[in-house]
Amino acid sequence: MIVRPVRSTDLPALIDLARSTGAGLTTLPANEERLAHRVSWAEKTFRGEAERGDTDYLFVLENDDGRVVGISAIAGAVGLREPWYNYRVGLTVSASQELNIYREIPTLFLANDLTGNSELCSLFLHADYRHGLNGRLLSKARMMFIAEFPELFGAKIIAEMRGMSDEHGHSPFWESLGRHFFKMEFSQADYLTGVGNRAFIAELMPKFPLYSCFLSEAARSVIGRVHTSTEPALTMLKAEGFSYQGYVDIFDAGPAIECETGKIRAVRDSQALVLAVGTPGDDATPFLIHNRKREDCRITAAPARFAAGTLVVDPTTAKRLRLTAGDQVRAVPLSPAREGV
Repeated sequence: MIVRPVRSTDLPALIDLARSTGAGLTTLPANEERLAHRVSWAEKTFRGEAERGDTDYLFVLENDDGRVVGISAIAGAVGLREPWYNYRVGLTVSASQELNIYREIPTLFLANDLTGNSELCSLFLHADYRHGLNGRLLSKARMMFIAEFPELFGAKIIAEMRGMSDEHGHSPFWESLGRHFFKMEFSQADYLTGVGNRAFIAELMPKFPLYSCFLSEAARSVIGRVHTSTEPALTMLKAEGFSYQGYVDIFDAGPAIECETGKIRAVRDSQALVLAVGTPGDDATPFLIHNRKREDCRITAAPARFAAGTLVVDPTTAKRLRLTAGDQVRAVPLSPAREGV
């Protein structure tokens, strides 16, 4: 398996992937025109022809037969071209000494606080390939790209996690709040944001703080919680240093997690090394390995070991990276010790 930048020839495979995602992945709508535009813009991004506020680093996961089976992306900076909205979960205190009443009321504030940060987004892996190292490679390859080119990204990286919804795609948070202002199904609003129609959020959402006690019990219970299918991704990102700081999605209340760029484990601990081709050995552990290129970037996960300032990999891994012995790589263990292999 290899992670590489998207190409225009990948468009049919991306459309197939988009149709299989269901609700919740707003940045990969099953819209051919929109996807074609995004792929074209991603190619410009990797060539260095886009400003940071417009950059879209879209990667694909490709197997050894050349089949595209997953995607992931990094947005260089959110909110620099159009407002980026979240709810900030806060607290309003009401008190009366005379009546001996003290109330702490959870509150939702419409905020643009995360503007300017880079975002991990558009992560999706075909169901047939959700095993082994594939999921971690697809997600963490982005961190290796950030480690190699930190100047392209913000001081903080965020990730909006999919919120709770049922098997029919119904979100209790949306049903209790968003529907009153938008008069549309959750899936439709989700789709509109994915194809770039975000202006309607500013036009229709209330600007004043919302008291969450007015929401249904079901809606309150999902604020800051992730969809069950997203729990493994959340666990993995937390192990890399990400944490929830009280920001949630305005549609499904899924958490936005964040980490200072330099403190992400894979970024902080990665090293530039010389590649050696040989036999890693039975005690080799999985590493993320990046060929240190931008437009021709290739990243893989494979057993490797350190040896006298080099990283020893087998010939197949070197071939996937399109490198030979003596070339430079950036590498880091695939998983932190507490996450396990």
